[in-house]
Amino acid sequence: MSDHEQQPALDRQPVTAKGADALRAYAARQQSNANELAAFLEDVAANGLPAPETTIPWEVVRDRRLAELASQRGNVA
Repeated sequence: MSDHEQQPALDRQPVTAKGADALRAYAARQQSNANELAAFLEDVAANGLPAPETTIPWEVVRDRRLAELASQRGNVA
């Protein structure tokens, strides 16, 4: 039995192999995002905040993300 094929604890419901793979992939993405944020914060701690003229206003980032989410959602009748 490999590391990924452990028996669930007695008080838990098992997940399918596909479900477990999806959870692992999600965990890896979250870990990557956390590592990226931590690296940015370390950089700010070591070097200070970036100059405002070199950054993107949060409103622009927000609007881009909302547009991405809307395009992924598709049309609803």
